Amino acid sequence: MAQLLSMGELLIDFTPTGTTEDGRLLFARNPGGAPANVAVQALRAGVSAGFLGRVGKDMFGDFLVKTLEDCGVETRGLKEDPDYATTLAFVQLSETGDRDFSFYRNPGADTRLTAGEAEKALVQECGLLCFGSLLLTADPSRSAVEELVRYARAQGKITAYDPNWRPPLWESEAEGVARMRSLIPFADIMKVSDEELILLTGREDLEEGARALLSEGVSVVVVTMGPKGCMVFTPGYSLKKSTYDTKVIDTTGSGDSFFGALLAKIVQSGKKPCELTGEELSAFVDFANAAGATCATKMGAIPALPGVDAILACMKTVPPLIK
Repeated sequence: MAQLLSMGELLIDFTPTGTTEDGRLLFARNPGGAPANVAVQALRAGVSAGFLGRVGKDMFGDFLVKTLEDCGVETRGLKEDPDYATTLAFVQLSETGDRDFSFYRNPGADTRLTAGEAEKALVQECGLLCFGSLLLTADPSRSAVEELVRYARAQGKITAYDPNWRPPLWESEAEGVARMRSLIPFADIMKVSDEELILLTGREDLEEGARALLSEGVSVVVVTMGPKGCMVFTPGYSLKKSTYDTKVIDTTGSGDSFFGALLAKIVQSGKKPCELTGEELSAFVDFANAAGATCATKMGAIPALPGVDAILACMKTVPPLIK
């Protein structure tokens, strides 16, 4: 039984690794997908984790299933669809390690998730359900996510939402924003980048944007700001935490590493998000910042997600990055 259940896309990230002698790009096949990354990071941070989603019955799907199994993630909720291909994402890195994506997903096996009794049973078993927005691009996964998130709330589970804005996967920005906003009232915890916060709320001021999300029922809003660290907002208090000054190689998966580590700490606390003190949440976010910063020192997503020892070593030996 998984303490944390992560629901969403599991895909292949093709990450650039150099060029051939005649200048052609070379790519490495890496397992990825934000919800899968979160599950693996939560596991490596000390809680049991499961994954709920779909991949294709193809060479990539087989590889992804084996990857999660080898990591120790529970895969009862992961099925291989014989009629749809596994989604692929080609990653382009800038000189600073930031990334851009090109997706091959029409519509992709990940969008074939359904909300049957087996899926609801897995939600019933967990303590926290984590989800994103990318399965809202098509049915049946759109309806399944909406139903399972509502079911989790009705069962008293903690719900954690990372909208994870990916413009190429939506027909228009207006549609994407509307779909992403539809899940906000069902989230106890939200992690958004500063850009996503502006997109979702229409407010340039981060505190105003976060307060807008809190007014819709969210208990904890975490706004990630890259090298500037993050800000955390609750109805009763707010705080800002610096990240760590690691050498950035590839930021793919760093935000998911942050979120997985943070959610693991919340699960381990045994408290609802609204019950956490400022001191507790500050310590949890510090741990999460160290996880994300450590992840960025390696290539890829899942292969780069750190364990507890590496996270604690970062906190002990790496200075904070002051921006």
